Amino acid sequence: MSHPSEFYKLQIDIHAEELQKVKRKLAVSSTIRLVVFLLACAGVYFFFENTKIVIAIIVLAIVAFVYLVTKHSDLQYKRELKKALIAQNETELEVLNRTFHHLPSGEKYKDPLHFYSQDIDLFGRGSFFQYLNRTALESGSDFLAKIFTENEIDAIPKKQQATTELSEMPKWRQQFSAIASLVKTEVSATEVTSWLKDYKAFVPKWAKPVSIAFSFVSLGLFIAYYFDFVSGYLIGGWFFLGMVITGIYFKKLNELSSHTSKVQSTFEQFQKLILEIEKENFSSEILLERKKSVLNSSEKASQVLKQFARYLDAFEQRNIMLFGMIISCFTLRDLRQSYNIEKWIEAHKLNVPVWFDAITFFDAYNSLGNFAFNHPDYIFPKIIDDVPVLKVKGAGHPLLKEATMVRNDIQINSEEFFIVTGANMAGKSTFLRTVSLQIVMGNIGLPVCAEKAEYSPIKLITSMRTTDSLTDDESYFFSELKRLKFIVDEIKTDRYFIILDEILKGTNSKDKAIGSRKFVEKLVASNSTGIIATHDLSLCIAAEELPEVKNYFFDARIENNELFFDYTFKPGICQNMNASFLLKKMKIVD
Repeated sequence: MSHPSEFYKLQIDIHAEELQKVKRKLAVSSTIRLVVFLLACAGVYFFFENTKIVIAIIVLAIVAFVYLVTKHSDLQYKRELKKALIAQNETELEVLNRTFHHLPSGEKYKDPLHFYSQDIDLFGRGSFFQYLNRTALESGSDFLAKIFTENEIDAIPKKQQATTELSEMPKWRQQFSAIASLVKTEVSATEVTSWLKDYKAFVPKWAKPVSIAFSFVSLGLFIAYYFDFVSGYLIGGWFFLGMVITGIYFKKLNELSSHTSKVQSTFEQFQKLILEIEKENFSSEILLERKKSVLNSSEKASQVLKQFARYLDAFEQRNIMLFGMIISCFTLRDLRQSYNIEKWIEAHKLNVPVWFDAITFFDAYNSLGNFAFNHPDYIFPKIIDDVPVLKVKGAGHPLLKEATMVRNDIQINSEEFFIVTGANMAGKSTFLRTVSLQIVMGNIGLPVCAEKAEYSPIKLITSMRTTDSLTDDESYFFSELKRLKFIVDEIKTDRYFIILDEILKGTNSKDKAIGSRKFVEKLVASNSTGIIATHDLSLCIAAEELPEVKNYFFDARIENNELFFDYTFKPGICQNMNASFLLKKMKIVD
Protein backbone atom coordinates (compact mmCIF):
# COMPACT_ATOMS: atom_id res chain seq x y z
CA MET A 1 0.00 0.00 0.00
CA SER A 2 1.19 3.48 -0.76
CA HIS A 3 1.81 5.92 2.07
CA PRO A 4 -1.41 7.35 3.56
CA SER A 5 -0.40 10.86 2.48
CA GLU A 6 -0.50 9.77 -1.17
CA PHE A 7 -4.03 8.48 -0.71
CA TYR A 8 -5.17 11.72 0.91
CA LYS A 9 -3.62 13.89 -1.81
CA LEU A 10 -5.29 11.81 -4.51
CA GLN A 11 -8.67 12.05 -2.79
CA ILE A 12 -8.36 15.84 -2.54
CA ASP A 13 -7.75 16.05 -6.29
CA ILE A 14 -10.68 13.73 -7.09
CA HIS A 15 -13.17 15.50 -4.83
CA ALA A 16 -12.01 18.96 -5.92
CA GLU A 17 -12.70 18.08 -9.55
CA GLU A 18 -16.14 16.67 -8.67
CA LEU A 19 -16.87 19.77 -6.58
CA GLN A 20 -16.33 21.99 -9.61
CA LYS A 21 -18.79 19.89 -11.62
CA VAL A 22 -21.43 20.24 -8.90
CA LYS A 23 -20.88 24.00 -8.73
CA ARG A 24 -21.47 24.27 -12.49
CA LYS A 25 -24.72 22.30 -12.13
CA LEU A 26 -25.79 24.61 -9.31
CA ALA A 27 -25.22 27.64 -11.54
CA VAL A 28 -27.40 26.08 -14.27
CA SER A 29 -30.06 25.19 -11.69
CA SER A 30 -30.18 28.76 -10.39
CA THR A 31 -30.55 30.07 -13.94
CA ILE A 32 -33.44 27.69 -14.69
CA ARG A 33 -35.26 28.76 -11.52
CA LEU A 34 -34.87 32.39 -12.49
CA VAL A 35 -36.21 31.69 -15.98
CA VAL A 36 -39.26 29.87 -14.56
CA PHE A 37 -39.96 32.78 -12.23
CA LEU A 38 -39.65 35.35 -15.03
CA LEU A 39 -41.87 33.29 -17.35
CA ALA A 40 -44.50 33.02 -14.61
CA CYS A 41 -44.39 36.76 -14.02
CA ALA A 42 -44.70 37.40 -17.75
CA GLY A 43 -47.64 35.00 -18.00
CA VAL A 44 -49.44 36.69 -15.11
CA TYR A 45 -48.76 40.10 -16.68
CA PHE A 46 -50.08 39.19 -20.15
CA PHE A 47 -53.12 37.22 -18.90
CA PHE A 48 -53.87 39.37 -15.87
CA GLU A 49 -57.51 39.88 -16.85
CA ASN A 50 -58.16 36.17 -17.24
CA THR A 51 -58.37 34.86 -13.69
CA LYS A 52 -58.50 31.20 -14.62
CA ILE A 53 -55.39 31.35 -16.78
CA VAL A 54 -53.55 33.32 -14.10
CA ILE A 55 -54.46 30.69 -11.48
CA ALA A 56 -53.31 27.92 -13.81
CA ILE A 57 -50.00 29.72 -14.43
CA ILE A 58 -49.44 30.25 -10.69
CA VAL A 59 -50.21 26.61 -9.87
CA LEU A 60 -47.91 25.31 -12.60
CA ALA A 61 -45.18 27.75 -11.57
CA ILE A 62 -45.44 26.64 -7.94
CA VAL A 63 -45.22 22.95 -8.91
CA ALA A 64 -42.24 23.60 -11.19
CA PHE A 65 -40.54 25.79 -8.62
CA VAL A 66 -40.95 23.21 -5.82
CA TYR A 67 -39.46 20.53 -8.10
CA LEU A 68 -36.54 22.78 -9.05
CA VAL A 69 -35.92 23.77 -5.42
CA THR A 70 -35.79 20.09 -4.45
CA LYS A 71 -33.24 19.35 -7.19
CA HIS A 72 -31.26 22.45 -6.22
CA SER A 73 -31.22 21.32 -2.59
CA ASP A 74 -29.88 17.93 -3.67
CA LEU A 75 -27.07 19.64 -5.56
CA GLN A 76 -26.31 21.86 -2.56
CA TYR A 77 -26.04 18.75 -0.39
CA LYS A 78 -23.62 17.14 -2.86
CA ARG A 79 -21.56 20.33 -2.82
CA GLU A 80 -21.34 20.35 0.98
CA LEU A 81 -20.52 16.63 1.00
CA LYS A 82 -17.61 17.18 -1.39
CA LYS A 83 -16.36 20.07 0.72
CA ALA A 84 -16.51 17.84 3.81
CA LEU A 85 -14.55 15.09 2.04
CA ILE A 86 -11.88 17.53 0.94
CA ALA A 87 -11.64 18.95 4.48
CA GLN A 88 -11.23 15.43 5.88
CA ASN A 89 -8.28 14.64 3.66
CA GLU A 90 -6.67 18.00 4.33
CA THR A 91 -7.01 17.33 8.07
CA GLU A 92 -5.36 13.93 7.73
CA LEU A 93 -2.39 15.45 5.92
CA GLU A 94 -2.03 17.97 8.74
CA VAL A 95 -2.22 15.27 11.41
CA LEU A 96 0.41 13.16 9.66
CA ASN A 97 2.69 16.17 10.14
CA ARG A 98 1.69 16.28 13.84
CA THR A 99 -0.48 19.38 13.39
CA PHE A 100 -3.59 18.45 15.34
CA HIS A 101 -3.99 20.90 18.22
CA HIS A 102 -6.88 22.63 16.42
CA LEU A 103 -8.99 19.46 16.58
CA PRO A 104 -11.50 18.72 19.38
CA SER A 105 -9.43 18.00 22.47
CA GLY A 106 -11.88 15.99 24.55
CA GLU A 107 -11.35 18.39 27.45
CA LYS A 108 -14.79 17.57 28.85
CA TYR A 109 -13.76 13.93 29.36
CA LYS A 110 -10.96 14.76 31.78
CA ASP A 111 -11.40 13.00 35.10
CA PRO A 112 -8.65 13.31 37.75
CA LEU A 113 -10.11 10.32 39.61
CA HIS A 114 -10.06 7.94 36.65
CA PHE A 115 -7.83 4.87 36.71
CA TYR A 116 -5.30 6.36 34.29
CA SER A 117 -6.68 8.96 31.84
CA GLN A 118 -5.41 12.07 33.65
CA ASP A 119 -1.94 10.69 34.20
CA ILE A 120 -1.22 9.66 30.61
CA ASP A 121 -2.67 12.74 28.81
CA LEU A 122 -5.53 10.79 27.30
CA PHE A 123 -7.70 13.92 26.98
CA GLY A 124 -7.07 17.64 26.57
CA ARG A 125 -4.85 19.74 24.36
CA GLY A 126 -2.07 17.68 22.78
CA SER A 127 -3.67 14.45 24.00
CA PHE A 128 -3.90 11.06 22.37
CA PHE A 129 -7.67 11.52 22.05
CA GLN A 130 -7.15 14.78 20.16
CA TYR A 131 -4.66 13.04 17.87
CA LEU A 132 -6.87 10.04 17.11
CA ASN A 133 -10.45 11.31 17.32
CA ARG A 134 -12.25 11.83 13.98
CA THR A 135 -15.82 11.47 15.18
CA ALA A 136 -18.38 13.71 13.54
CA LEU A 137 -21.20 13.20 16.04
CA GLU A 138 -21.27 14.18 19.70
CA SER A 139 -22.60 10.72 20.56
CA GLY A 140 -19.71 9.21 18.60
CA SER A 141 -17.20 11.31 20.52
CA ASP A 142 -18.79 10.23 23.82
CA PHE A 143 -18.63 6.59 22.77
CA LEU A 144 -14.98 6.91 21.72
CA ALA A 145 -14.14 8.45 25.11
CA LYS A 146 -15.92 5.51 26.75
CA ILE A 147 -13.77 3.08 24.73
CA PHE A 148 -10.66 4.94 25.90
CA THR A 149 -11.61 4.80 29.57
CA GLU A 150 -13.60 1.61 30.13
CA ASN A 151 -10.44 -0.40 31.02
CA GLU A 152 -11.88 -3.58 29.52
CA ILE A 153 -9.71 -6.50 28.43
CA ASP A 154 -12.32 -8.74 26.82
CA ALA A 155 -12.47 -9.79 23.15
CA ILE A 156 -9.27 -7.96 22.14
CA PRO A 157 -8.64 -10.14 19.02
CA LYS A 158 -12.17 -9.33 17.82
CA LYS A 159 -11.53 -5.61 18.39
CA GLN A 160 -8.29 -5.90 16.41
CA GLN A 161 -10.13 -7.56 13.53
CA ALA A 162 -12.75 -4.80 13.46
CA THR A 163 -10.08 -2.09 13.52
CA THR A 164 -8.11 -3.84 10.78
CA GLU A 165 -11.16 -4.18 8.54
CA LEU A 166 -12.10 -0.52 8.93
CA SER A 167 -8.51 0.54 8.28
CA GLU A 168 -8.79 -1.17 4.87
CA MET A 169 -11.93 0.82 3.99
CA PRO A 170 -10.72 4.46 3.86
CA LYS A 171 -13.22 5.59 1.20
CA TRP A 172 -16.17 4.10 3.09
CA ARG A 173 -14.97 5.62 6.36
CA GLN A 174 -14.61 9.03 4.81
CA GLN A 175 -18.00 8.88 3.12
CA PHE A 176 -19.64 7.89 6.41
CA SER A 177 -17.85 10.63 8.35
CA ALA A 178 -18.59 13.27 5.72
CA ILE A 179 -22.31 12.46 5.85
CA ALA A 180 -22.21 12.48 9.65
CA SER A 181 -20.45 15.85 9.67
CA LEU A 182 -23.41 17.40 7.86
CA VAL A 183 -25.82 16.45 10.65
CA LYS A 184 -26.90 19.73 12.22
CA THR A 185 -28.79 18.74 15.31
CA GLU A 186 -30.62 21.00 17.70
CA VAL A 187 -31.12 18.17 20.17
CA SER A 188 -29.03 15.13 21.08
CA ALA A 189 -29.81 11.60 19.94
CA THR A 190 -30.71 10.77 23.54
CA GLU A 191 -33.29 13.57 23.61
CA VAL A 192 -34.74 12.36 20.30
CA THR A 193 -35.18 8.80 21.55
CA SER A 194 -36.69 10.06 24.83
CA TRP A 195 -39.20 12.19 22.91
CA LEU A 196 -40.21 9.24 20.74
CA LYS A 197 -40.55 6.97 23.76
CA ASP A 198 -42.73 9.41 25.71
CA TYR A 199 -44.79 10.71 22.79
CA LYS A 200 -48.56 10.81 23.29
CA ALA A 201 -50.70 10.57 20.14
CA PHE A 202 -53.53 13.07 19.63
CA VAL A 203 -54.69 12.66 16.01
CA PRO A 204 -58.01 10.71 15.72
CA LYS A 205 -58.13 7.55 13.61
CA TRP A 206 -60.56 9.14 11.15
CA ALA A 207 -58.06 11.88 10.24
CA LYS A 208 -56.36 10.05 7.36
CA PRO A 209 -59.44 8.79 5.43
CA VAL A 210 -61.32 12.06 6.03
CA SER A 211 -58.36 14.17 4.88
CA ILE A 212 -58.02 12.11 1.69
CA ALA A 213 -61.74 12.47 0.98
CA PHE A 214 -61.56 16.18 1.82
CA SER A 215 -58.71 16.60 -0.68
CA PHE A 216 -60.66 14.91 -3.49
CA VAL A 217 -63.69 17.08 -2.79
CA SER A 218 -61.49 20.18 -2.90
CA LEU A 219 -60.00 19.08 -6.21
CA GLY A 220 -63.47 18.48 -7.59
CA LEU A 221 -64.67 21.88 -6.46
CA PHE A 222 -61.69 23.59 -8.13
CA ILE A 223 -62.35 21.76 -11.41
CA ALA A 224 -66.01 22.65 -11.19
CA TYR A 225 -65.18 26.26 -10.50
CA TYR A 226 -62.75 26.31 -13.41
CA PHE A 227 -65.55 25.26 -15.75
CA ASP A 228 -68.09 27.62 -14.10
CA PHE A 229 -70.15 24.83 -12.48
CA VAL A 230 -69.88 26.33 -8.97
CA SER A 231 -69.30 29.78 -7.55
CA GLY A 232 -66.30 31.07 -5.64
CA TYR A 233 -68.45 31.35 -2.51
CA LEU A 234 -68.67 27.58 -2.28
CA ILE A 235 -64.88 27.37 -2.55
CA GLY A 236 -64.61 29.92 0.24
CA GLY A 237 -67.08 28.05 2.43
CA TRP A 238 -65.25 24.76 1.95
CA PHE A 239 -61.98 26.50 2.82
CA PHE A 240 -63.56 27.84 6.02
CA LEU A 241 -64.73 24.34 6.98
CA GLY A 242 -61.17 23.03 6.55
CA MET A 243 -59.88 25.88 8.68
CA VAL A 244 -62.34 25.02 11.48
CA ILE A 245 -61.40 21.32 11.48
CA THR A 246 -57.68 22.10 11.48
CA GLY A 247 -58.13 24.81 14.10
CA ILE A 248 -59.50 22.30 16.61
CA TYR A 249 -56.08 20.65 16.72
CA PHE A 250 -54.05 23.79 16.00
CA LYS A 251 -52.27 23.96 19.38
CA LYS A 252 -51.22 20.30 19.36
CA LEU A 253 -50.16 20.55 15.71
CA ASN A 254 -47.87 23.45 16.60
CA GLU A 255 -46.41 21.52 19.53
CA LEU A 256 -45.68 18.56 17.28
CA SER A 257 -44.16 20.89 14.68
CA SER A 258 -41.84 22.43 17.26
CA HIS A 259 -40.41 18.96 17.97
CA THR A 260 -40.28 17.65 14.43
CA SER A 261 -38.51 20.73 13.13
CA LYS A 262 -35.68 20.03 15.59
CA VAL A 263 -35.24 16.37 14.66
CA GLN A 264 -35.88 16.50 10.91
CA SER A 265 -32.24 17.03 9.93
CA THR A 266 -31.16 14.28 12.33
CA PHE A 267 -33.40 11.68 10.72
CA GLU A 268 -32.56 12.78 7.17
CA GLN A 269 -28.84 12.36 7.79
CA PHE A 270 -29.10 9.31 10.00
CA GLN A 271 -31.05 7.59 7.25
CA LYS A 272 -28.12 8.18 4.92
CA LEU A 273 -25.72 6.81 7.55
CA ILE A 274 -27.79 3.68 8.10
CA LEU A 275 -27.86 3.17 4.33
CA GLU A 276 -24.06 3.28 4.25
CA ILE A 277 -23.94 0.56 6.92
CA GLU A 278 -26.50 -1.58 5.09
CA LYS A 279 -24.67 -1.38 1.75
CA GLU A 280 -21.29 -2.48 3.10
CA ASN A 281 -20.30 -6.14 3.41
CA PHE A 282 -18.42 -6.56 6.68
CA SER A 283 -16.54 -9.71 7.65
CA SER A 284 -15.27 -9.13 11.23
CA GLU A 285 -17.57 -10.37 13.99
CA ILE A 286 -18.06 -7.06 15.83
CA LEU A 287 -18.90 -5.12 12.67
CA LEU A 288 -21.25 -7.84 11.45
CA GLU A 289 -23.13 -7.77 14.77
CA ARG A 290 -23.57 -4.02 14.51
CA LYS A 291 -24.78 -4.27 10.94
CA LYS A 292 -27.31 -6.97 11.91
CA SER A 293 -28.74 -4.60 14.51
CA VAL A 294 -29.99 -2.29 11.74
CA LEU A 295 -31.41 -5.02 9.55
CA ASN A 296 -35.11 -5.82 9.68
CA SER A 297 -36.71 -8.97 8.33
CA SER A 298 -39.48 -7.11 6.57
CA GLU A 299 -37.90 -3.83 5.48
CA LYS A 300 -34.57 -2.09 5.70
CA ALA A 301 -33.96 0.40 8.51
CA SER A 302 -32.77 2.96 5.94
CA GLN A 303 -36.12 2.77 4.14
CA VAL A 304 -38.03 3.08 7.39
CA LEU A 305 -36.02 6.14 8.40
CA LYS A 306 -36.32 7.60 4.90
CA GLN A 307 -40.09 7.31 5.12
CA PHE A 308 -40.09 9.09 8.46
CA ALA A 309 -37.85 11.83 7.07
CA ARG A 310 -40.37 12.30 4.26
CA TYR A 311 -43.21 12.55 6.75
CA LEU A 312 -41.27 15.16 8.72
CA ASP A 313 -40.39 17.11 5.59
CA ALA A 314 -43.99 17.05 4.40
CA PHE A 315 -45.21 18.22 7.80
CA GLU A 316 -42.58 20.94 7.89
CA GLN A 317 -44.04 22.45 4.69
CA ARG A 318 -46.95 23.74 6.78
CA ASN A 319 -44.57 26.53 7.78
CA ILE A 320 -44.38 27.89 4.22
CA MET A 321 -46.33 31.00 5.20
CA LEU A 322 -49.68 31.50 3.44
CA PHE A 323 -49.16 28.63 0.98
CA GLY A 324 -48.90 26.05 3.78
CA MET A 325 -52.09 27.28 5.45
CA ILE A 326 -54.09 27.30 2.22
CA ILE A 327 -53.05 23.77 1.29
CA SER A 328 -53.81 22.49 4.78
CA CYS A 329 -57.31 24.01 4.89
CA PHE A 330 -58.23 22.56 1.49
CA THR A 331 -56.74 19.09 2.18
CA LEU A 332 -56.51 18.70 5.99
CA ARG A 333 -52.91 17.89 5.16
CA ASP A 334 -51.53 18.78 8.60
CA LEU A 335 -53.78 16.20 10.26
CA ARG A 336 -52.89 13.54 7.69
CA GLN A 337 -49.15 14.09 8.03
CA SER A 338 -49.42 14.15 11.83
CA TYR A 339 -51.29 10.85 11.67
CA ASN A 340 -48.51 9.36 9.51
CA ILE A 341 -45.86 10.60 11.97
CA GLU A 342 -47.72 9.17 14.95
CA LYS A 343 -48.22 5.76 13.34
CA TRP A 344 -44.52 5.64 12.49
CA ILE A 345 -43.53 6.52 16.04
CA GLU A 346 -45.83 3.83 17.41
CA ALA A 347 -44.33 1.19 15.11
CA HIS A 348 -40.63 2.05 15.33
CA LYS A 349 -39.87 4.02 18.50
CA LEU A 350 -38.21 1.00 20.12
CA ASN A 351 -35.97 0.41 17.09
CA VAL A 352 -34.66 3.96 16.84
CA PRO A 353 -32.25 3.72 19.85
CA VAL A 354 -30.77 0.52 18.35
CA TRP A 355 -30.25 2.22 14.98
CA PHE A 356 -28.78 5.32 16.59
CA ASP A 357 -26.42 3.15 18.65
CA ALA A 358 -25.16 1.49 15.47
CA ILE A 359 -24.45 4.89 13.92
CA THR A 360 -22.68 6.00 17.10
CA PHE A 361 -20.59 2.82 17.11
CA PHE A 362 -19.36 3.21 13.54
CA ASP A 363 -18.70 6.92 14.04
CA ALA A 364 -16.42 6.05 16.96
CA TYR A 365 -14.81 2.93 15.50
CA ASN A 366 -13.99 4.75 12.26
CA SER A 367 -11.50 6.76 14.31
CA LEU A 368 -9.77 3.54 15.33
CA GLY A 369 -9.67 2.33 11.74
CA ASN A 370 -8.37 5.70 10.59
CA PHE A 371 -5.57 5.56 13.17
CA ALA A 372 -4.52 2.11 11.98
CA PHE A 373 -4.60 3.30 8.34
CA ASN A 374 -2.42 6.31 9.19
CA HIS A 375 0.19 4.07 10.87
CA PRO A 376 0.79 1.11 8.55
CA ASP A 377 4.13 0.44 10.31
CA TYR A 378 2.45 -0.07 13.71
CA ILE A 379 1.68 -3.64 14.77
CA PHE A 380 -1.15 -5.31 16.63
CA PRO A 381 0.09 -6.97 19.84
CA LYS A 382 -0.03 -10.74 19.83
CA ILE A 383 -2.46 -11.69 22.60
CA ILE A 384 -1.01 -14.41 24.84
CA ASP A 385 -1.81 -16.19 28.09
CA ASP A 386 1.80 -16.60 29.07
CA VAL A 387 4.24 -15.27 31.64
CA PRO A 388 5.17 -11.96 29.99
CA VAL A 389 2.50 -9.38 30.70
CA LEU A 390 4.15 -7.10 28.19
CA LYS A 391 7.00 -7.92 25.85
CA VAL A 392 7.71 -5.17 23.34
CA LYS A 393 10.57 -4.58 20.95
CA GLY A 394 11.05 -0.98 19.86
CA ALA A 395 8.26 0.60 21.91
CA GLY A 396 7.61 4.28 21.21
CA HIS A 397 5.02 6.93 22.00
CA PRO A 398 2.71 7.65 19.02
CA LEU A 399 2.69 11.41 19.67
CA LEU A 400 6.46 11.70 19.32
CA LYS A 401 7.93 12.43 15.91
CA GLU A 402 9.47 9.36 14.36
CA ALA A 403 12.65 11.23 13.44
CA THR A 404 13.45 12.09 17.06
CA MET A 405 11.81 9.15 18.82
CA VAL A 406 14.01 6.83 20.86
CA ARG A 407 12.45 3.38 21.04
CA ASN A 408 12.96 0.97 23.92
CA ASP A 409 12.56 -2.72 24.55
CA ILE A 410 10.67 -3.92 27.59
CA GLN A 411 9.72 -7.27 29.00
CA ILE A 412 7.92 -7.46 32.30
CA ASN A 413 6.52 -10.72 33.58
CA SER A 414 3.46 -11.27 35.69
CA GLU A 415 3.93 -10.28 39.35
CA GLU A 416 7.16 -8.41 38.61
CA PHE A 417 7.86 -4.83 39.64
CA PHE A 418 10.41 -2.52 38.03
CA ILE A 419 12.03 0.29 40.01
CA VAL A 420 13.10 2.93 37.47
CA THR A 421 15.58 5.61 38.45
CA GLY A 422 17.09 8.37 36.35
CA ALA A 423 18.19 11.96 36.14
CA ASN A 424 15.74 14.79 35.52
CA MET A 425 14.56 14.94 31.88
CA ALA A 426 16.21 11.60 31.15
CA GLY A 427 12.97 10.05 29.90
CA LYS A 428 11.36 8.31 32.89
CA SER A 429 7.95 9.99 32.64
CA THR A 430 7.80 9.58 28.86
CA PHE A 431 8.65 5.92 29.27
CA LEU A 432 5.90 5.43 31.85
CA ARG A 433 3.36 7.06 29.54
CA THR A 434 4.61 4.98 26.63
CA VAL A 435 4.10 1.74 28.54
CA SER A 436 0.72 2.94 29.84
CA LEU A 437 -0.46 3.84 26.37
CA GLN A 438 0.76 0.52 24.97
CA ILE A 439 -1.54 -1.21 27.46
CA VAL A 440 -4.51 1.09 26.80
CA MET A 441 -4.11 0.81 23.02
CA GLY A 442 -3.73 -2.95 23.33
CA ASN A 443 -6.96 -3.21 25.32
CA ILE A 444 -8.83 -1.01 22.83
CA GLY A 445 -7.71 -3.16 19.91
CA LEU A 446 -5.36 -0.63 18.31
CA PRO A 447 -1.98 -1.27 16.73
CA VAL A 448 0.89 0.00 18.88
CA CYS A 449 4.05 1.89 18.09
CA ALA A 450 6.47 -1.03 18.17
CA GLU A 451 8.39 -3.48 15.98
CA LYS A 452 7.03 -6.50 17.82
CA ALA A 453 4.69 -6.91 20.79
CA GLU A 454 3.26 -9.70 22.91
CA TYR A 455 0.66 -8.87 25.49
CA SER A 456 -1.26 -10.71 28.18
CA PRO A 457 -4.32 -8.47 28.69
CA ILE A 458 -4.43 -6.62 31.97
CA LYS A 459 -6.20 -3.56 33.33
CA LEU A 460 -4.24 -0.39 34.01
CA ILE A 461 -4.10 1.83 37.07
CA THR A 462 -1.72 4.75 37.60
CA SER A 463 -0.65 7.44 40.05
CA MET A 464 1.53 9.99 38.33
CA ARG A 465 -0.10 13.41 38.67
CA THR A 466 -1.66 13.85 42.06
CA THR A 467 -2.80 17.41 42.78
CA ASP A 468 -4.04 19.16 45.88
CA SER A 469 -7.59 20.46 46.08
CA LEU A 470 -8.22 23.92 47.46
CA THR A 471 -11.98 23.56 47.05
CA ASP A 472 -12.01 20.40 49.15
CA ASP A 473 -9.45 21.80 51.61
CA GLU A 474 -7.27 18.84 50.75
CA SER A 475 -3.45 18.83 50.93
CA TYR A 476 -1.24 17.37 48.24
CA PHE A 477 -0.08 14.62 50.57
CA PHE A 478 -3.61 13.64 51.54
CA SER A 479 -4.64 13.56 47.89
CA GLU A 480 -1.75 11.25 47.17
CA LEU A 481 -2.68 8.98 50.07
CA LYS A 482 -6.25 8.77 48.77
CA ARG A 483 -4.94 7.72 45.35
CA LEU A 484 -2.72 5.03 46.85
CA LYS A 485 -5.65 3.81 48.96
CA PHE A 486 -7.74 3.64 45.79
CA ILE A 487 -5.07 1.48 44.15
CA VAL A 488 -4.78 -0.84 47.16
CA ASP A 489 -8.55 -1.35 47.24
CA GLU A 490 -8.79 -2.04 43.51
CA ILE A 491 -6.03 -4.67 43.39
CA LYS A 492 -7.86 -6.68 46.05
CA THR A 493 -10.55 -7.64 43.56
CA ASP A 494 -8.92 -7.49 40.12
CA ARG A 495 -5.66 -7.86 38.24
CA TYR A 496 -3.93 -4.57 37.37
CA PHE A 497 -0.76 -3.26 35.85
CA ILE A 498 0.31 -0.49 38.25
CA ILE A 499 2.39 2.52 37.18
CA LEU A 500 3.56 4.98 39.82
CA ASP A 501 5.70 8.08 39.43
CA GLU A 502 7.51 9.16 42.59
CA ILE A 503 5.50 7.78 45.50
CA LEU A 504 4.84 10.04 48.52
CA LYS A 505 6.20 13.22 46.97
CA GLY A 506 4.32 15.23 49.57
CA THR A 507 6.40 14.26 52.62
CA ASN A 508 10.03 14.50 53.81
CA SER A 509 12.81 12.35 52.38
CA LYS A 510 13.23 9.96 55.32
CA ASP A 511 9.52 9.43 55.76
CA LYS A 512 9.14 9.04 52.01
CA ALA A 513 11.85 6.36 51.85
CA ILE A 514 10.30 4.30 54.65
CA GLY A 515 6.74 4.68 53.36
CA SER A 516 7.69 3.94 49.74
CA ARG A 517 9.51 0.75 50.75
CA LYS A 518 6.53 -0.50 52.76
CA PHE A 519 4.18 0.31 49.88
CA VAL A 520 6.36 -1.60 47.41
CA GLU A 521 6.38 -4.59 49.74
CA LYS A 522 2.56 -4.45 49.92
CA LEU A 523 2.24 -4.33 46.13
CA VAL A 524 4.62 -7.26 45.72
CA ALA A 525 2.75 -9.27 48.35
CA SER A 526 -0.51 -8.65 46.43
CA ASN A 527 0.99 -10.42 43.38
CA SER A 528 0.54 -7.25 41.30
CA THR A 529 2.63 -6.18 38.31
CA GLY A 530 3.98 -2.74 37.54
CA ILE A 531 6.58 -0.01 37.31
CA ILE A 532 7.62 2.62 39.84
CA ALA A 533 9.74 5.62 38.83
CA THR A 534 11.65 7.37 41.59
CA HIS A 535 14.57 9.65 42.39
CA ASP A 536 15.00 7.85 45.72
CA LEU A 537 17.90 5.46 45.17
CA SER A 538 17.30 3.83 48.57
CA LEU A 539 14.19 2.22 47.12
CA CYS A 540 16.39 0.23 44.76
CA ILE A 541 17.65 -1.85 47.70
CA ALA A 542 14.29 -3.64 47.61
CA ALA A 543 15.55 -5.58 44.58
CA GLU A 544 18.20 -7.22 46.77
CA GLU A 545 15.58 -8.60 49.14
CA LEU A 546 12.55 -9.11 46.92
CA PRO A 547 13.11 -11.34 43.86
CA GLU A 548 10.03 -9.88 42.16
CA VAL A 549 11.64 -6.40 42.09
CA LYS A 550 14.17 -5.40 39.40
CA ASN A 551 16.07 -2.16 38.88
CA TYR A 552 16.20 -0.19 35.63
CA PHE A 553 17.38 3.32 34.85
CA PHE A 554 17.69 6.17 32.35
CA ASP A 555 21.12 7.71 32.14
CA ALA A 556 22.51 11.20 31.67
CA ARG A 557 26.06 12.23 30.81
CA ILE A 558 27.90 15.50 31.32
CA GLU A 559 30.53 16.12 28.67
CA ASN A 560 32.31 19.43 28.06
CA ASN A 561 29.89 21.16 30.42
CA GLU A 562 26.91 19.93 28.39
CA LEU A 563 24.20 17.47 29.34
CA PHE A 564 23.46 14.50 27.11
CA PHE A 565 20.62 11.98 27.27
CA ASP A 566 20.27 8.75 25.34
CA TYR A 567 16.68 8.06 26.62
CA THR A 568 17.48 4.35 26.68
CA PHE A 569 15.91 1.95 29.16
CA LYS A 570 18.70 -0.03 30.85
CA PRO A 571 19.00 -2.58 33.67
CA GLY A 572 20.64 -1.26 36.84
CA ILE A 573 20.58 1.84 39.05
CA CYS A 574 21.16 5.40 37.89
CA GLN A 575 24.41 6.90 39.16
CA ASN A 576 24.25 10.36 37.59
CA MET A 577 21.78 12.96 38.82
CA ASN A 578 21.66 16.40 37.22
CA ALA A 579 19.65 18.80 39.37
CA SER A 580 22.69 20.66 40.70
CA PHE A 581 24.25 20.83 37.27
CA LEU A 582 21.08 22.27 35.72
CA LEU A 583 20.70 24.87 38.47
CA LYS A 584 24.23 26.09 37.76
CA LYS A 585 23.88 25.78 34.00
CA MET A 586 20.78 27.96 33.98
CA LYS A 587 22.46 30.40 36.42
CA ILE A 588 19.80 29.85 39.03
CA VAL A 589 22.49 29.22 41.64
CA ASP A 590 26.22 29.83 41.71
